[in-house]
Amino acid sequence: MNFGRRALLLSTALFIGSGVMVRAGTVAGQLPWRPGAGSPPEPVLPGSWVFFTDSEGAAIEALADRIIPPDSDTPGGKEAGSAIFIDRQLAGPYGRQEGLYVRPPFLKGVKEQGPQDEGGPAQQYRVGLAALDRHCRASYGGKAFAELADADKDATLAGLESATVKLDGADGKAFFELALKDVQQGFFADPIYGGNRDMVAWRMIGYPGARYDYRDWIGRHNERFPLPPVSITGRSDWTPRKS
Repeated sequence: MNFGRRALLLSTALFIGSGVMVRAGTVAGQLPWRPGAGSPPEPVLPGSWVFFTDSEGAAIEALADRIIPPDSDTPGGKEAGSAIFIDRQLAGPYGRQEGLYVRPPFLKGVKEQGPQDEGGPAQQYRVGLAALDRHCRASYGGKAFAELADADKDATLAGLESATVKLDGADGKAFFELALKDVQQGFFADPIYGGNRDMVAWRMIGYPGARYDYRDWIGRHNERFPLPPVSITGRSDWTPRKS
């Protein structure tokens, strides 16, 4: 049967038109939606570790504070909540590799192919942090990474980055690159996910956040946005305070 493109399009249009009834309506008074109807993420609250052990948490906080050290104007990675962000992400779909293909065989791929290992980030952190502490205890008189002086922490991380420091049982360079990426994400992510506490990173770079509309400012380069940033959950000064 010859079934040309025009006939196909006409038949498809007739099928759609015959099966759909459109009813017009009038909206008055208020918009027909309610806050939170789009399944927003659950806000992350500060508190005890969910994924990390206490020793792992101390190590990841120390690591976050050396990747993003504090200065006189902005808190570092620890105070900004980067470690809390990573902890909650590892306890959730990110750590469980939800949505990824996780069946063997596992072959090392190129960088553009993304993660190609069985354990995923949760196992990489667990194995990597343990190996990092073993290396530090062997190299610095029994001290764990979190107990080192800042200069020794920096030297250790620089060695991981350059692959001159080897970790027993873990790929030190891959672990450092994973932690670097996650600490940065925690520092700049929306505060609803546990990092960027009080929007300190957004204030630092002048990012407006989740504001409804700032199109007038898109083309205005090298000008500081004059309004404070807004999180997905709003601004703290919009929340009524209990008396």
